[in-house]
Amino acid sequence: MKLDELLSPEVITFHLHHSEKFAVIEELLDLLVQTGKVRDRATALQDLIEREKYLSTGFENGLAVPHAKTRAVDEMVMSFALSREGIDFDSLDGKPTHFIFLLLSPQDVSGPHIQLLALIARNFQKKEIVDKVYGVQTPEELLSLFHDFK
Repeated sequence: MKLDELLSPEVITFHLHHSEKFAVIEELLDLLVQTGKVRDRATALQDLIEREKYLSTGFENGLAVPHAKTRAVDEMVMSFALSREGIDFDSLDGKPTHFIFLLLSPQDVSGPHIQLLALIARNFQKKEIVDKVYGVQTPEELLSLFHDFK
């Protein structure tokens, strides 16, 4: 599955209203709730917070991928935020996080969930991709860039 198949302009933001990790997770969850693809916001939020408290999903190179398997969705759903200011996401390298993908999968989905996490992590190890994503100005430009992720 490709990122541009899961993302659409209405679940992409370049203007976060919050700067605290768990508030950002809620903000990204609410983008998905507004699409109608999350049946139970409270359950999804609880599953995301439990997963994040177990082990931070802040990676390196400005990337975080809060994710959870939950009974609150019937299919994989994803939202994305670009924070030019950066968020403290307890990342592995201790640096601010600029790129936040939020991924929810049904509880019985394993393979595609892991594959998508690997796709994101692999691409964000490349400085040229990090720089390109940081420079995008519109959701459409971002989706075009994500279309080429391999």
